[in-house]
Amino acid sequence: MKKFILVTLFYLIFACGIAQSTYFPDEIWLQKSPEEMKMDTKLLDSAVKFAVTHENQVERDLRIAILKSFAREPDYKILGPTKERGGPAGLIIKNGYIVAQWGDIHRVDMTFSVTKSFLSTTAGLALDDKLIGSVHDKLGYYVWDGTFEGQHNSKITWEHLLTQSSDWSGTLFGVHDWADRPPNEGDIDDWKNRKLNEPGTVFEYNDVRVNLLAYSLLQVWRKPLPVVLKEKIMDPIGASSTWRWYGYENSFVNMDGIMTQSVSGGGHHGGGVFISAIDQARFGLLFLRKGKWKNEQLLSEKWIEAVHKPSSANNEYGYMWWMNTNKKWEEVSSDLYYAAGFGGNYIVVDQKNDLVVVTRWMDNSKMGEFMKLVERSAANN
Repeated sequence: MKKFILVTLFYLIFACGIAQSTYFPDEIWLQKSPEEMKMDTKLLDSAVKFAVTHENQVERDLRIAILKSFAREPDYKILGPTKERGGPAGLIIKNGYIVAQWGDIHRVDMTFSVTKSFLSTTAGLALDDKLIGSVHDKLGYYVWDGTFEGQHNSKITWEHLLTQSSDWSGTLFGVHDWADRPPNEGDIDDWKNRKLNEPGTVFEYNDVRVNLLAYSLLQVWRKPLPVVLKEKIMDPIGASSTWRWYGYENSFVNMDGIMTQSVSGGGHHGGGVFISAIDQARFGLLFLRKGKWKNEQLLSEKWIEAVHKPSSANNEYGYMWWMNTNKKWEEVSSDLYYAAGFGGNYIVVDQKNDLVVVTRWMDNSKMGEFMKLVERSAANN
């Protein structure tokens, strides 16, 4: 009997040790030194200095920046809110602890297409809650207002929208699909009358179709997507109350008798998610921990795996998350995946090295060099 009690106590102590070994931040996020995390301090300091000194050259006045970037698009207008940006900022998270930070990590800024990864999360939640049966279901079953009618559009599934391979044809909130990032060749007539690609075969980065995913998910959830994200993800992970998610001035739709804004999947026409670096780090840590936060599974592991599975149309792109599959970032793990937005906004999830990295306003062309320094600093761990 005595032996049984001792063995039981041993296993209880062992189990408690395992439970405590995975750290999740409360309101206060604990910091640890690189030495405590067995990281190379010199390399980590070099990475932080590199981030600070390689600021993206996009204008601080982001209204000017996006007008300049998308001016060639026919009838281009800013339809949602914008905000002047801050300077370089970010965090490096190792084993759940903050080991480095720079800039104002609490400043709320536009995050542009990082928003797409927040958007795809609301799709994952809809699947987990069985509001959507399968990513292979056709949209016309869920959205029957004519948006997905016609020989081409009727073939489109949730997966096609999530992987940006639908080639949906139409106009949403006054913006034509063909007017978003049109080809360098041809004119408006060519773009309007182009041959449509079979859904699922060709990747095309297109915010109109991303906004279409948000509109379709609104039909499924029947309440604002920011409310879904707040209740099911951002509040449980301890995010602040400062983040916002906007759509356009003309993207309000009647949802069960209440005018509800259909949010945008980025800042292409303004809008999207406005958020701090530290709140983005919490979001990244949720994915690093495979959808689990403390003792609660907020997103299924199945969904977490799905988001960074290479799609047939682009093996560097999953469900609105990018991957380093083809070693775009040289000498950096091919297993990591990341959310990316205009102006050098990134949330990087590096499962192999137990890292989450958030950067704001980084020179995009230098991101690979920066991540190489970060990974090398953790290599001896």
